[in-house]
Amino acid sequence: MSEMLAIVQQSSELMVVQRRELAELFGFETRNKYSIEAGGVQLAFAAEQGKGGLAFLARMFVGHWRSFEIHVFDNQRQLVLRVVHPFRFLFQRLEVTTADGRQLGVIEQRFAVFSKKFDVTDATGRLLLSVSSPIWRPWTFSFEREGRELARVEKKWSGMLREAFTDADRFRVAFDSPELSLDERSLVLAAALFIDLQYFERKAD
Repeated sequence: MSEMLAIVQQSSELMVVQRRELAELFGFETRNKYSIEAGGVQLAFAAEQGKGGLAFLARMFVGHWRSFEIHVFDNQRQLVLRVVHPFRFLFQRLEVTTADGRQLGVIEQRFAVFSKKFDVTDATGRLLLSVSSPIWRPWTFSFEREGRELARVEKKWSGMLREAFTDADRFRVAFDSPELSLDERSLVLAAALFIDLQYFERKAD
């Protein structure tokens, strides 16, 4: 097990911080990059893969519908997780695998009128966690099993300039229950990326 995953397994709280680029100030969507932190110290980073003109155009004009892949690396630049988003217009989906290709599970959007909902399932399709964000708490996402909250992702205020001019978001990932396995914690972490790309990436609107 990598040092990064060992910390994820033991932590009660992580921060996922999107790293903005200057181009965003001028209205250009750049590749998404994130720092994953514990106690204010970076333990991993995530970066959207894909360079070139086609990838740029997809980010600008297709938004969160586009197909993309995000890799999560530890501080030694060793690949830890792959997060794959296939192209689709409805019910967005992320597929999460380990560096060696083992499928951890899937994060998939559910139909909802006034709230945000999605499911977290394992590699066999078994429901692990149901996720919702009610209309009166649009920045808070509760991860529940049988009516009990086991984890939570909260979008934090990034400051007026960042909120107004960039997509540089900050998310608090809280693991509220010790019964969450490492695979489930990894899926919750991937879900924080899903939440940002699905609900807070401005060009996807």
